[in-house]
Amino acid sequence: MTQNPPELTRICGSVAERSSRILADFTQKQAERLSSAMRDEMGIARAFMDLYARMATDPALLANTSMNMWADYLRLWQSTWLKMFGLQPPAVAEPAKGDARFKDEDWSSNFVFDHVKQSYLIAARHIQQAVAKVEGLPPESEKKVAFFTRQYVDALAPSNFLMTNPQVLRETLHSGGQNLVRGLNNLLADIEKGGGQLRISMTDETAFQLGRNVATTPGKVVYQTALMQLIQYQPTTEQVYKRPLVIIPPWINKYYILDLREKNSFIRWALAQGHSVFVLSWVNPDASLAQKGFDDYMREGALAAFDAVEKATGEREVNVIGYCLGGTLLGATLGYLTSKNQNRVASATFFVSLLDFSQPGERGVFIDEAQVASLEKKMNERGYLEGSEMAGTFNLLRANDLVWSFVVNNYLLGKDPFPFDLLYWNADSTRMPARMHSFYLRNMYIKNLLGQPGGIELDGVPIDLGAVTTPSYFVSTVEDHIAPWQSTYKGAKYLGGPVRFVLGGSGHIAGIVNPPAAKKYHYWVNDALPETPDAWFSGAQQIPGSWWEDWQAWIDRLNGGEKVPARVPRNPLEDAPGSYAMLRIAR
Repeated sequence: MTQNPPELTRICGSVAERSSRILADFTQKQAERLSSAMRDEMGIARAFMDLYARMATDPALLANTSMNMWADYLRLWQSTWLKMFGLQPPAVAEPAKGDARFKDEDWSSNFVFDHVKQSYLIAARHIQQAVAKVEGLPPESEKKVAFFTRQYVDALAPSNFLMTNPQVLRETLHSGGQNLVRGLNNLLADIEKGGGQLRISMTDETAFQLGRNVATTPGKVVYQTALMQLIQYQPTTEQVYKRPLVIIPPWINKYYILDLREKNSFIRWALAQGHSVFVLSWVNPDASLAQKGFDDYMREGALAAFDAVEKATGEREVNVIGYCLGGTLLGATLGYLTSKNQNRVASATFFVSLLDFSQPGERGVFIDEAQVASLEKKMNERGYLEGSEMAGTFNLLRANDLVWSFVVNNYLLGKDPFPFDLLYWNADSTRMPARMHSFYLRNMYIKNLLGQPGGIELDGVPIDLGAVTTPSYFVSTVEDHIAPWQSTYKGAKYLGGPVRFVLGGSGHIAGIVNPPAAKKYHYWVNDALPETPDAWFSGAQQIPGSWWEDWQAWIDRLNGGEKVPARVPRNPLEDAPGSYAMLRIAR
């Protein structure tokens, strides 16, 4: 057993000093959250009341579920007894592939922890199956019941508790309980950081600095509006494609997800392929920008960038990439330009971008009329949606990886989070102006109007995606929980021009930030674009490696190989990454 009395005394003193002050703030915040919960703004109570009502009409379902669960428990008891006597019976329940909660060896080798693990997995399976088999629920209630049942099941995993996690128990015995004291100190620090609300630290944020070890590709800010700064990057080849490449990132997070490190920077890689790269770096808005709308993001963002690029390079036509929400804006902008008979975009690339919102995946759990109305009330009071609130919603979509793993590491094991550039970027969330976000939620998610001819208007111009004939490249990822690939595929079908659809491995971020040199994952291609995503996938060919090379071959054919001398940024306002990106809102 290892003990360090002076260190323990120091930590205990720090805990005592912070606790009284933080507890008062935390109690006030919890009172406010309790008030919201009692109003059931998310409709959770209503959804489960619907569930209980339907269950009551089908007692046979409950009886059958109970019998099946107890049969599994009897098999587990038999298996446990056999394991106690040194035998190795097959498992009754096993974790899903990739479930990191039970990777510690004791979960399998120690019959007690193996029994605890399998008991939990049996209960989790039957609980989720029971609610899934209930028929006749309204669609909104069905989605909420499935989602929040999973949240409940995940929260009760034995890996999340001191006495049922073998790794935490070993650390507690080894350190004499110092891990729990350090964990309490970490918990208080995260509540303090969140201003009375828990903000779980996912990485050591002091380990990174923009321009020093993330977002390091040399470039200059050459133009700016109230909503964005335009960065032009220093070329790395003597000759470049005649058409510049403009990247429109989402404004939910900072642009530098595409420029984290040298070895995985899409921006640096695109420069090496001979592109003149320009990137929009969006502002982190405050209340003064509350009335900026979606059309403002088009005018002062995409269109203003195209004009600035033309001024810098003399080229009116550009190749454009839109990432996630940036891709939604790109699609809408293409519709606008088509209606105005303006040829500005020679090719459009959509990274995990939704144009159709009829099947938004689990994000739809948080988007309905009642919740949007409640959110609008909060946004109108502040002028914006706080970025950390949206980040918290996204984290719940993968709670075991993005919530509970850090609870165990930070609070039970008492460890500091590991420095990880991707999670640093993830924590660098940005706000959403009230007017823009309200328009986005209502017209895209609730009404799904973007794909309907004339469904929305931007700057007084009706949008018709079907009239867009720009050659387009859609890349989605097979494990995306934010923009499900079946939905992005449906959106790709809206456009009237030639479309190449590619499906990458992994998820929303890792599947996009996947440089060829990493030799990770794979992707699927299909030259046809059949009616349904299932038909597309059944005819697709799997190719190892990164889709980046497929995209480069596609855009090289469109560019025709025409090259010009490299373009150097002129009349810069400041160095990249620029002041808009450098501003990190304290939370």
